[in-house]
Amino acid sequence: MARSTLTRDEVLAAAASLVKQHGPAALTMRKLAAELGTAVTSIYWHVGNRESLLDALVERTVQEMGAIRPAGRTPVERILSVARILRRELRERPHLIAMVHERGLTERMFLPAQQALVHEVHAAGLRGARAADAVRAVQFQIVGYLLVERNRERSPAQSPAESDLWDPSVAPDDPELARALARPADPERLFLLSLRALVRSLLTSPNPPPR
Repeated sequence: MARSTLTRDEVLAAAASLVKQHGPAALTMRKLAAELGTAVTSIYWHVGNRESLLDALVERTVQEMGAIRPAGRTPVERILSVARILRRELRERPHLIAMVHERGLTERMFLPAQQALVHEVHAAGLRGARAADAVRAVQFQIVGYLLVERNRERSPAQSPAESDLWDPSVAPDDPELARALARPADPERLFLLSLRALVRSLLTSPNPPPR
């Protein structure tokens, strides 16, 4: 039996869930209607045709990515909190982010995070070109790190694996290093380690590099 009541937000939430799990190609009006237990005509009434639905999903994603609230007592900690949230949100919705990018709205999507970073670098005393460089360096670090993560996750099984290459005998002068490199990487810890070092350097460096 079809549902008697349905809201536009419910339609978009269900559509976003389908795209997250299976990609845009899996999103059909019939499948969405079946997911919601309603008639296809009801979906059309709430969101229009499929292209209108995709546009609405993109706009919804842009708005959700804007809900970033820094946390922490210092500019460094608040910048790290913005970075962690942004990385998490990007990782959780790759198909939706790709749709945003295809429609030329990536810069608009990143604007709220950039504005949050601007506020924090200003609080740390940076102004002008130095502040702009700091904001972009952090943003590039987040996106670049995420691309490396995805590449590692999607790459075929390696043979020999890193654990095979770093036998302690390979580094007799530092066996602990060899054992550490033989263990799987901890992406979250490395992300925070590298970003914290970058942010501290950006906020404390007395002179910017040559432009």
